[in-house]
Amino acid sequence: MFLIREFLYFCYPYHKNIIIMDTVELVFKTFAEAGKPLKSGEVAEMAGLDKKEVDKAIKKLKSEEKIVSPKRCYYEAKKA
Repeated sequence: MFLIREFLYFCYPYHKNIIIMDTVELVFKTFAEAGKPLKSGEVAEMAGLDKKEVDKAIKKLKSEEKIVSPKRCYYEAKKA
C-alpha cells in the first residue's frame, strides 16, 4: 500500500485526488478495525500515515457521515 501511494505521488503529482481517496479508505478501515474511539494521532500511527493527511481524511469522512465523534477529539466508525 505504501509503495503504491509513493509511486503515484512521485510519478503523477497532479493526481492528488487518487492519493487522498486512498488515504480516506485506509483511515476508515483503521477506525473500523479498531473497534474503539481513536484520536487522529493514534490513527496516523496505526495506519503509518502523516497526521495532517489523517486530519484531512477525518474531515472528509465526517462530511460523508461515515464516522462519529463520541467525545471531543475522538472518532469512531459509525455503527449501523
